Amino acid sequence: MSAEAQVGLGSKLGRMRRGFRGWRGRRPFWGGLLTLLGGIPIMYFPYANLTLGTLTIRMATTAGAGSLIIGVLLVVLGLTMWFQPQSRVFAGVAAILLALVSLVVSNFGGFVMGFMLALVGGALGVSWVHEKPQKPVRRRAKAPGTGGFAGGVPQTAAGAAPGAAPGAGGTTDDLSGTSPSNGTNGRHRAD
Repeated sequence: MSAEAQVGLGSKLGRMRRGFRGWRGRRPFWGGLLTLLGGIPIMYFPYANLTLGTLTIRMATTAGAGSLIIGVLLVVLGLTMWFQPQSRVFAGVAAILLALVSLVVSNFGGFVMGFMLALVGGALGVSWVHEKPQKPVRRRAKAPGTGGFAGGVPQTAAGAAPGAAPGAGGTTDDLSGTSPSNGTNGRHRAD
């Protein structure tokens, strides 16, 4: 393979990776993945033959159909979180409820593995919030002579005490509570 082909392949893979990262960031990806993975052991174990040495254990029960339905629904809810992110709250709550039902119906929720994956995936789906990019905040520059410092000496507001400290926003506060500028005139209130 030539160097140009490798560079072209690298840029194509980079674009695909950035595209996937953008797609993943606009939806509850991890919640959907964990919910989907939680459905697999729940629907697998009732139909599996577990072998321990020469002993074969068949887990098939009358609840096998219920386990299959719960597992398929969890997989569908995981895909719903991926491809319909606006319905993430419904899918997350339904996944949590199905995970709780799977404890009773399907061999302790796929031997607790499927239960925990679906429970955490549903919680991640419910709690996910799409962050919109924030616009940069522009601050207006202060016009000279509107407060602050002039020539290294702090300017005080009219009517402020001589020892007043500069407050927020260029106002002064004499810290005694008796200044007419803050409207207390010596009266203190408990808020």
